[in-house]
Amino acid sequence: MADGFLMEVCVDSVESAINAERGGACRIELCSSLLEGGITPSIGLLQVVKQHVQIPVFAMIRPRGGDFLYSDREVEVMKRDIHLCKSHGADGVVLGALSEDGSVDTELCVELLAASRPLPVTFHRAFDMVRDPVVAMETLIALGFERVLTSGSDSSALEGLPLIKRLVEQAKGRIIVMPGGGITERNLQRILEGSGAQEFHCSARSSKDSAMKFRNSCVSMGAALSAPEYALKVSDVSKIRTLNAIAKNIL
Repeated sequence: MADGFLMEVCVDSVESAINAERGGACRIELCSSLLEGGITPSIGLLQVVKQHVQIPVFAMIRPRGGDFLYSDREVEVMKRDIHLCKSHGADGVVLGALSEDGSVDTELCVELLAASRPLPVTFHRAFDMVRDPVVAMETLIALGFERVLTSGSDSSALEGLPLIKRLVEQAKGRIIVMPGGGITERNLQRILEGSGAQEFHCSARSSKDSAMKFRNSCVSMGAALSAPEYALKVSDVSKIRTLNAIAKNIL
C-alpha cells in the first residue's frame, strides 16, 4: 500500500498486468474486454498473468456485457468460472448481481459468495445501477462483501464524488468503498481528498499502435462501436507511476 492508499488497476492483457505492477499497482482486477466494462477472463489469461506478476490478481466474474440480471444458465456459468478461477490461482474475485427491481440480488449473491470463499470478494459497478445506493450498501455489508467498486452512481467517480463521500461515511469501516470510473492524474487528488477513500481503481491506459504491416481497413471484427482494429489499449507504466505518486503526496 502506498502510504495508506491502495491502487487497483483493471487490465485485460498480460502486458497491461506487467505494466500495472511495474508502475506500482498493489492489486490487479483481471478482465477480458474492458470495452464492455470487463467480463470474465480466460483461464489461459489468468494463468499467464499469475506467472508474470507477484501482486494479487482478482478475477472478474461476469459472463457477458450488458445488465446484471442473470438467467439460471448464466448463473451456472458464473459458478463454474468461480471454481476455475479459484483453482487456477486467483487471489480474489469481483462480481455482482441485481434483481429486476434494481436491488441487490441477495439470494444469488449468497450463492456466489459461498462459491468464492475463502477468497475476498468485491461487488463491482453493478452497484452503480441500483435503485437505492444507501440500502444496497447495507445489503452488501450484511452479505459480507469485502469491498464495493463505485463511481457514485454517475458517469465518473469525479461526477459521483458527493455520493462516494456519503457512502464512505456510511460504511464506517464495515466495507471498503473503492472509487473507480474515469480516474486520471487530473482528478485523483480531488477524488481521494473529497471522498475519504483509502483505495482507488483505474485503468490508466494509453493507445498502442498495432504491429501489423498489412492492414485491411474494410473489415472490423466487432460491431460499429468496437475499438479500432489496429490500435491496442494497454496500461501505461508512466500513468500508473504518476497516479501512485499523487496518492503518496496526499498524505
